[in-house]
Amino acid sequence: MDKVWIIAKSEYLRRVKSRAFILTTLLLPLAIVLFIGVIAMLSVSAFKQEKQRSVAIVDSTGVLGTALVSTSDKDLRFLQSDDSIDSLRTQVSEGDHDGYLVLPRGSVDGEGQITYYSAEGGGSMLERRIERRIEGVVEEERMRRQNLDPAVIQALRANVSLRMMRLTDEGEEVGGTKMFTVLGIGMGALIVMMMLIYGSVVMQGVIDEKSSRVVEVVISAAKPFHLMLGKVLGIGAMGLTQLVFWSLLLLVISMAAGTVIAMFLDPAQYNVTAGASTAQLLVAADIHIPDFPASLFIWLILYFLGGYLLYASLYAAIGSMVESQQDAQGFVIPVILPIIVAMYTLVPQIENPSSTLSVVMSMVPLTSPISAIVRIAVTDVPLWQSVLSLAILFGSSLGVNWLAGRIYRVGILMYGKKPSLRELIRWIRLP
Repeated sequence: MDKVWIIAKSEYLRRVKSRAFILTTLLLPLAIVLFIGVIAMLSVSAFKQEKQRSVAIVDSTGVLGTALVSTSDKDLRFLQSDDSIDSLRTQVSEGDHDGYLVLPRGSVDGEGQITYYSAEGGGSMLERRIERRIEGVVEEERMRRQNLDPAVIQALRANVSLRMMRLTDEGEEVGGTKMFTVLGIGMGALIVMMMLIYGSVVMQGVIDEKSSRVVEVVISAAKPFHLMLGKVLGIGAMGLTQLVFWSLLLLVISMAAGTVIAMFLDPAQYNVTAGASTAQLLVAADIHIPDFPASLFIWLILYFLGGYLLYASLYAAIGSMVESQQDAQGFVIPVILPIIVAMYTLVPQIENPSSTLSVVMSMVPLTSPISAIVRIAVTDVPLWQSVLSLAILFGSSLGVNWLAGRIYRVGILMYGKKPSLRELIRWIRLP
């Protein structure tokens, strides 16, 4: 273990002291915030610059066209037209209208296909906006045909707001379900990114040492397994340093978010006295900032460690089998397939975090670093499930580390063609 410690310490200090590591650790959070801010500003700017769309209506119902015209606003304007379809096509192509809407005779009763024609296609957002307007006027016309009182119709169309809350085992209500979902996805993505990045660093380091024949000198003083373990632990400690720093930074930001937001709110706008507390002002503005428990970040670190040890061992074994980054790609693809599966199934897991799919994915070691942390973020996972998941993950990491070490001790000194599956099995079985 003394030799493992020396190798791990060397890998850690050499990389942590580099200017690239320091700049990445300090500037990456700022770069992410700036990136999100720029995207948000561009999106808002695009919406502000969007011109009012003009839609001509060919109405065969005799009632829906007039109703749609009354729903016109600064973003979407409906105009009834008696022109022929050919004439409207010409007007759209010349830019007089953005498109025209055809309402067949049975539209109120759900018969016939309502169709919107335009030169640009319109896009999904415009489609949904037009659909909502049509649904509203059709619903109102159907209720009118049932001789409902206009006041009743107005009451039925009243908007209702919904606030999502999350219950913990202690019975506390925690606001901001969406925020926990976003945080869970962010944590899962962070673990994936760091596992792949630092796993690749391990693999590239092994490839470089093998190609330069430096490893032949190093293993004269340390066993190949000790060399691999020290490299994995040293680079993992570097990733852990970065992750702990970012976790503490996010925790501090979440604690100070309410105070910062309150600085930009005008108490008079929300009928609150000038001396009102930050909490009172946020409540009046209907802004709810969830309290992210510190335990969530502890789980994040534990799952990163387990996932990193598992995947870094696999990457180290791959690095020992090849002589270049290009040769490694064929071996890397099967390794990252479980990660791809976990990411693609995140939506159903978030929608139903207690489903069989979610529980199984959080137990399988190759997917648990992503699925389990997302489950913990969006719902109250039983402690025994989280502990069992971690036990399986770390147990599998030790097993994979042993197998990788058996491959590493032979592959690190092998040159030439890539080994076949039969040769890998033979390497593992060698005494």
